[in-house]
Amino acid sequence: MNNQPSFIKVYRKQIFGWILAILAISIALYYGIDKKIILFLTFVISIFTQIFVGLGALIGMIPLIGPLIIKAISIPVFWFLNAMGYVVSGVAIKKGYATELAKSRIVTLGLLIGIIIGYILGHLIPLR
Repeated sequence: MNNQPSFIKVYRKQIFGWILAILAISIALYYGIDKKIILFLTFVISIFTQIFVGLGALIGMIPLIGPLIIKAISIPVFWFLNAMGYVVSGVAIKKGYATELAKSRIVTLGLLIGIIIGYILGHLIPLR
């Protein structure tokens, strides 16, 4: 006998969230809401609810190519954060905010270290 719960039971909250997100985006596009606003709201909601984490896990489970797709998506995020840090640093140095710059770079470094630690712990701790 197989005592494992079905896919639907395990991911029912994520599936409900995906369906709700798709419906909300579709309705917003139908009513002509600006696409930049839809993108921003989707991004903010996805950060706070982690609605797309399950989608990333499903893509990552595809043999051989899944982990490559996830790496191709996640590595540029680190590059983008680093590039934005350099741009903001350049502007802040020109305007004379050296002390505030040091504090913000420490916060950014802490964020990146937290992401890396979370990634490592996520792979070390089994789900079940």
